[in-house]
Order: sequence, then C-alpha cells, then structure tokens
Amino acid sequence: MKAAIVGGSGYVGGELLRLLLGHPEVEVVQVTSDSMAGRAVGRAHPNLRHATDLVFAPHGELKSTDVAFLATPHGESIERVPTLLASGTLVIDLSADFRLKDPDAYVRYYGRAHPYADLLARSVYGLPELHRDALRTAPLIAVPGCIATASILALHPLVRAGFVDRSPTVVDAKSGSSAGGIEPGPAGTHAERSGSLRAYASVGHRHTAEIEQETGLTIALTCHAVEAVRGVLATAHALSSSAPDERTLWKAYRAAYGSERFVRIVHEPDGSHREPDPKILAGTNYCDVGFGTDPHGGRIVAYGALDNLGKGAAGAAVQCLNVRAGFPEATGLGFLGLHPV
Repeated sequence: MKAAIVGGSGYVGGELLRLLLGHPEVEVVQVTSDSMAGRAVGRAHPNLRHATDLVFAPHGELKSTDVAFLATPHGESIERVPTLLASGTLVIDLSADFRLKDPDAYVRYYGRAHPYADLLARSVYGLPELHRDALRTAPLIAVPGCIATASILALHPLVRAGFVDRSPTVVDAKSGSSAGGIEPGPAGTHAERSGSLRAYASVGHRHTAEIEQETGLTIALTCHAVEAVRGVLATAHALSSSAPDERTLWKAYRAAYGSERFVRIVHEPDGSHREPDPKILAGTNYCDVGFGTDPHGGRIVAYGALDNLGKGAAGAAVQCLNVRAGFPEATGLGFLGLHPV
C-alpha cells in the first residue's frame, strides 16, 4: 500500500514514519508539513537520518495514496477528511476529530459543533481489542487518545464481567511530556516540567468522553503531568459491591485478553514490576493492564500503561491498518522494548 503522512513533523508523525519504514507491506510516498516544507524528514526526526530520502512537502501538495494518516492537531483533520474519503482513500485520523459518536458530546468537550456530524457515524473507533470486526471494512478510522486507550483497556474486563455497579469510576492518569506534542506551550518547557508532579486537568479532560463512550461508565478523570518523556499510566478506581477476589479478576482479564497480541496482563506477587509500568513500554505497541481488589473500600483498582506515542497513537494506527488491510496484526510492530532503560 502507498501511504501519506499528513502533519509528519510532530512526534506522532515521526513515530508513524519510524514504524512504517519497517513495514513490509507499506511504502510511504509522502510526508507533509507546512512548517518544514522542503526539508529532509531527518531534520525533524534525527533518529531517521539516512533511513529515508523523503522530504517534507506542503499540505497543499498532498498526493493521492491508498491510505492517509492524519497526524495534525485537533481541528485540522476535519476539512481534509471528506475530500480524502470521496477519492477512495482509507483515512486513519490520529486527532480527536472523529472519535466521538455523539455530536452533542463533541460540542461539550471541543466547544463547537462538528461540521460533518454525519461522518461520526461512519468512523470506527480505532481500538482493535473492542472493534476488530468493524475495522475490517472501515472507510474512516479514528485512533483513540492515549489516556483513553489506557483507561478503556484497564476497565473493559470489569465492565464485560459486570463487576462495576456504582458510580462514578475515578480515573487518575499520569502522562509524559511528549503527550503534549512538539509545541506544548510554556508549561511544557524543561524549567517548568523538570521535577514536576502537576495536575493539569482536574476535571473536564476531553478523553473523559471517549472513556464513557467505550465503557458505558460515568467517569471522573483527573490528569497529571509527570517527569517522563514517553508514557501513560491510568489508575482507575471502580466501585463494586460484589468485591470479586483476585482469582475471579484473573479470570475476567484472561477472558477479555487471553488471545490479544498487544494487551498483557501484569499482576505479579513480587518484584520491581508487579503492576504495569509505562517505562518499559517505550517504543512498543503494548498496553499492560493490571488490577487489585479492595474489599474494605468496595472498589477494584485497574491499571493501564502504554507508550503514548506507541499504543497510544502511532502504533495503534499501524495496528488498525493491519486489521483493515488484512495483514497479520503484528506486522511492523514487533519491537519488544528495552530493559533497563
């Protein structure tokens, strides 16, 4: 397949290019960026020096390809998608523009009406573990947000088994600096970020809508910035009157993910990595999930850890492409991570 990456000068675009350059079934024929037009992609992504001869093209010179990956900021994909779909191009959008099914939720979380609300019904939420069959024929794939993916995959087995029976479910999410993008603003500078453990979205974070959409739960989400470059850890506190024991929880998580290639259940009795840790997932497409039971507090604690640029963005996009195109799902996604790092 011939592919284009639109908005390829950012962190997600660079990670996409890194993965696709090693994909045996994909040829990246164009990477666009207005700010970097005319420059070699290695100027933006030094890890890709001499790996490709591609040069950034302006967005306005986008070529016709089999698949277009949109790695542009929120709000910038919307106007491109109808034209791309009309040309028969498979669209894999990594922004938030087509993730929500409810137009009213889009207004509430993004502050404006969606100009192509009809396309929300045509898009498929790009989480293969929940929507694999729908992805096989999807014309438009909306890759989930990184915090949303970690939270949804952590909670899904509990919802599936009917263990969560009281509201709200509290999610405490921590993310590294690359989740803010290549231009995160003053709060993302080294002087402000170094040594910081900062709540940056106490309430109302846009990923709340995605988690509620995919789990059916009422979610109370708070997000923190931590001193890391890559990584998301979502800790969910799910209220449960049944207080299932650990053996029952193991069964629920194995039933949900026993055959999943990119979701690993991590809940060990001892050691330094007893529960999911995003540090060891850098560069991978894994989401590690774990759990704990708290009969005293009437809750189940569920964990989801991933690389926000991997399973939280570019890796998920490639996984979705593999499902959609009929390639083996792990094609191009075999990196196992590093330890120690």
